[in-house]
Amino acid sequence: MKLKFLVCALVLISAVAADAAPNASIFGGYQYTRFDGGPNANGWNAALTGGFNSWLGVRLDFGAAYPNGFNFFTYTVGPELSAPLPIVHPFVHALFGGARVSAGGVKQNGFDMMFGGGADIGHGIIAWRVVQFDWMSTHFNGITDNKNVRICTGLVARF
Repeated sequence: MKLKFLVCALVLISAVAADAAPNASIFGGYQYTRFDGGPNANGWNAALTGGFNSWLGVRLDFGAAYPNGFNFFTYTVGPELSAPLPIVHPFVHALFGGARVSAGGVKQNGFDMMFGGGADIGHGIIAWRVVQFDWMSTHFNGITDNKNVRICTGLVARF
C-alpha cells in the first residue's frame, strides 16, 4: 500500500514537473517537531513540488523526527498554493498520507495530515526557506493526536 502511494505520487509529480519546469522545486532542510504532551524532536524534511501554473502545484513531502527512544517518519502529498513574488515566495499547503513510528524493532503505520505554509526568500535558482510551519494530525490504531507542530528551514532549488 505504501509503495503504491509513493509510486503514484512520484509519477504525478514527475508529469507535472516535466510540463511546468519553471514551477518545480526541491527542498531539503532541518525539521523541529513538537509532539502533543511528548518530547521535542530534531530531524529532517525533504520535498518535491511540481507546479500546474505559477500559483498552484502538487507537493510530495517526506520528513523524519527522532525523539528519545523512537523514530517518527512521514510521507505525504497534496496541493500547494503560492504567490511567486519577486523576492519573497509565500505558500500554503494541505498534505495527506502516512506516518510510521518505530522503536525497538516494533513498527506501526498510521495516517498523517498536515496543514501549513511558509515563505522562501531568494531570487533565482537557489532560495532559503526561512520558515515552514505545519499543524500535524496523526492517527494510529484509532488514537488521534491533533496537537503536533512541525517547523522547518533549509534550502530550495527552483527549476
